[in-house]
Amino acid sequence: MEINIPGREIIKIKNLVLDYNGTIACDGKLIPSVKDKIEAINKKGVKVHLVTSDTHGSARNQCANLPIEIQIFDNSNAAENKREIVEKLGVEHCICIGNGFNDGQMFEACSISIIVIGEEGCSAKSLMKADIVCKDIEEAFDLLLKPSRIIATLRG
Repeated sequence: MEINIPGREIIKIKNLVLDYNGTIACDGKLIPSVKDKIEAINKKGVKVHLVTSDTHGSARNQCANLPIEIQIFDNSNAAENKREIVEKLGVEHCICIGNGFNDGQMFEACSISIIVIGEEGCSAKSLMKADIVCKDIEEAFDLLLKPSRIIATLRG
């Protein structure tokens, strides 16, 4: 997926990196609309990655039938782990979506970062690091499915 934002270089998105709780799940349960949206994004040639410390211990089970690569890690270094993952994937080819404080470093690293407020709210500190703010995950996914919305929001 290529996104040509006036005032920036063309961004070639290969990876979507997602947080779990508060982003695509609420209280450890996958938000119902997420499955179809992830499948649609995957069909556009974007590989979807889930990066989480899995507070509720439900991510693998809830995402078992999705075209998604899951990486679960220890809570103590979540922010650094998320940043390292996007660095390994190539920050210039990553777009990320999250809501928590531990998403801030990932937001700073990715080409485009989206924060969702959702049912669980969002970290004010991470909000200041995000490129785009959405009220929920459906809006955030629709930005990827209709990239002209990203262009309109981020043009220089």
